[in-house]
Amino acid sequence: MSDAKGQDRGGRIELNRSGGGKLELKTTVEQGTVRQSFSHGRSKPVAVEVKKRRIGTGTGGSMRKPAVGGGKGGGERTGDEREVRRSARQDQGGKSGRGPVVLKPLTDEEKKVRLKALSEARKNEEEARKRAEENARRAAEELARRKEEEAAAALRKEQEAARRQEEEDARRKAEEQAARLLAEEEAKRKAAEETEKARQAEVQADAAADQVVVADEPAAVSGEDVAAPRPDSAKRPAKSTRRAEGDDDERGRGKPGRGAAKRDNRRGSKLTLGADDDEPVRGPSLAKLKRQRERERLAKVASNEPQVREVVIPETITVQELAARMAIRGAEVVKVLMRNGVLATINQSIDADTAEIVVSEFGHTPKRVSESDVEVGVEGAEDHDSDLKPRPPVVTVMGHVDHGKTSLLDALRKSNVVSGEAGGITQHIGAYQVDIGHGTPVAFIDTPGHAAFTAMRARGASVTDIVVLVVAADDGVMPQTIEAISHAKAAGVPVVVAVNKCDLPDADPSRVKQELLSHDIVVEDFGGDVQAVEVSATKKQNLDKLIEAIQLQAELLELKANPDREAQGFIIEARLDRGRGVVATVLVQKGTLRVGDIVVAGAQWGRVRALVDDHGRNVKEAGPSMPVEILGLDGVPEAGDVMSVVDNERKAREIVDYRQRKRRGQQIAATGGKATLEDMFNQLKAGEIQELPVVIKSDVHGSLEAIQAGLDKIGTDEAKVRVLFGAVGGITESDITLAQASGALVVGFNVRANAQARELARREGLEIRYYSIIYELLDEMKAVLSGMLAPEAREVILGHSEIREVFSISRVGKIAGCMVIDGLMKRSARARLLRDDVVIYDGELGSLKRFKDDVREVRQGFECGMSIEGYNDIRQGDVIEAYEVQEVARTL
Repeated sequence: MSDAKGQDRGGRIELNRSGGGKLELKTTVEQGTVRQSFSHGRSKPVAVEVKKRRIGTGTGGSMRKPAVGGGKGGGERTGDEREVRRSARQDQGGKSGRGPVVLKPLTDEEKKVRLKALSEARKNEEEARKRAEENARRAAEELARRKEEEAAAALRKEQEAARRQEEEDARRKAEEQAARLLAEEEAKRKAAEETEKARQAEVQADAAADQVVVADEPAAVSGEDVAAPRPDSAKRPAKSTRRAEGDDDERGRGKPGRGAAKRDNRRGSKLTLGADDDEPVRGPSLAKLKRQRERERLAKVASNEPQVREVVIPETITVQELAARMAIRGAEVVKVLMRNGVLATINQSIDADTAEIVVSEFGHTPKRVSESDVEVGVEGAEDHDSDLKPRPPVVTVMGHVDHGKTSLLDALRKSNVVSGEAGGITQHIGAYQVDIGHGTPVAFIDTPGHAAFTAMRARGASVTDIVVLVVAADDGVMPQTIEAISHAKAAGVPVVVAVNKCDLPDADPSRVKQELLSHDIVVEDFGGDVQAVEVSATKKQNLDKLIEAIQLQAELLELKANPDREAQGFIIEARLDRGRGVVATVLVQKGTLRVGDIVVAGAQWGRVRALVDDHGRNVKEAGPSMPVEILGLDGVPEAGDVMSVVDNERKAREIVDYRQRKRRGQQIAATGGKATLEDMFNQLKAGEIQELPVVIKSDVHGSLEAIQAGLDKIGTDEAKVRVLFGAVGGITESDITLAQASGALVVGFNVRANAQARELARREGLEIRYYSIIYELLDEMKAVLSGMLAPEAREVILGHSEIREVFSISRVGKIAGCMVIDGLMKRSARARLLRDDVVIYDGELGSLKRFKDDVREVRQGFECGMSIEGYNDIRQGDVIEAYEVQEVARTL
């Protein structure tokens, strides 16, 4: 028999017994609910069941699974269990004749299978437990998230309700205020309409009264109201009668009965007026009412408080500009300045402290700003990558002097530029555009190769995309070639080598390529990445290959710019041209420059009057990488200045005024006595002075810059050149005055002094030196500083004559009818043609006549006829300068 716990004495089967005495198993299925989450915050509850397997223990350690059954115990037993109980009862009572039942032992294979099933069952239970815990955790997180969302939604709902309530209150208040204002306007309108109706009624009554027929003689007031009518000529009463009628009507206006009777009588077809009857007084006219309303409106405006403004005050400002910023009259500002002890007109400038006091007295808020703030935003906003478009490359031609840079460019352009340069060398920087018919056009910048033009070459390399290094095949690498390589490396731009003069017998291109190796220029023939093209400018060989090499290099660079913005460029060169004014060569880098744009270039500004391309044609606009000449600037800018387009003239003037004040402050003030060049030489020899002050005037700014840089290089610690003033244009009286005050030498490079300046220099004993080739100027200054001047050719100015008339003679050419204004004209002298103090032509005199006779010389004050040999472009107003070249041995 089994014990109370339902276990037999062998301990093989373990069952539970309920309180009622029946056997039952534990619950093998657990049910639960979890919430399954989907996207967009959706979820739904899902019912899950967890099933458990019960494993019993049999004899010999075998595993048996109890099954649920029926019977007295409430459970169904298997055959093995019944057999075990039967054998137990036989052992106890011995009533049965059968022996004990022995169970068949399990094999090892069966044991392994059952152990594996047991481990899998335990593993499944563990996984089910973990899944249940995970589902419970997710359900808790989902519940917490939903609670947070509900709380946030409730908060938003409350805020939205509060906002709607505030908007509703504000709307209701606005409607009430609008209704109140509308009611007031309606009341005013009705009152005005009533007034207008009353006035019109009076006007109509007056008009009706004017048409009343008045009797010849006034009848006495009796019971009769009607009298005999008057003729048409007497329809309108006399003036005195109407005035009397008006007085009587004014006296009787307060009696409604009498007034009503009179109005009724006026409406009749006929009316007899007595001497004491009067005409009613008319009301105010419509114009009078309008004037009254306008006075009331102005009174309201005047009664309002003045508007307080924030007035921006720079370091200096004119009185008129300050008044405009405060929106008051300039006379009021002048009065306030006078009360503070400052006498100034509206066109004069005042400092920032005085302007701040004036602004404070008018009740406005002053705001001090720096002068440099006017330049903020001149460059414009940065370009986005989506706005950038491909642009042509900018190529700078560099190399040693006389290696064929300009000749190569002439061959590309099919033009002739070399013949226009003094001494056969390039002294100006030019920009051109070349289109070979396919591929992108190429913008070329030609730079001088002389040693004095280092700054110009560096400036050209800084604005370029590709450098074409021109090396002569017969000379090889020279000093300026090395300098050009250094400029290209410093600017970080790629180099394309053009080996020029390959048509000469002694040309050796391979030697040039080998020499470039020592300067880190490895061409493609030697395994490098630098393209080298063998060309000939005179024979025009391989020019297309050079252009293709440049285009290939440009494609690798992927050059882009934004054409749809305000233009910004670079001043390459600038000069003063007679007839056209200031002419500046600009290379557009960004945006598109158009005719009519307001530009600022350095310390100059102006409106673009015309755009001229490199072929001399007028164009309406210039895009990126296009060189053009612009006309319209008010002064000559410096080479290297940045050109920018601004919005209006006021901003341009502010920027230019600031830059000019800044440059004037940087100028060196110099004082001293007058001196000639010989006196300076003697003082240098005696060691009395260590500096040579000079005043330089040049035809273009690039040459001026090169001269200043060359003079700085030739100076030493013992003696050096000090440039007091340098500018572009002819020599004027102010230059002579400055040289007189500072004891300086006046140097003119391709320019001449005007008549007033020459006369002042003659009176003061100052000498003016003229040059046309830069290395001659530098050599002479170097000789002066060293104190050892070798014999050299010196020009002696003989005189000047002014062209009064120009005569054209067949088979002879043009003859200039001149008046000798100073000195004398010699038949054997050389002649220069000056136009606006700038040298136009230098040559020989073809003829010199006095009336019809050939003469050897003509002195000052006499007329003569002259012709210049080989040149006919002479105009009325030009000046012919006669000079002789003499060999003078100078000693110090």
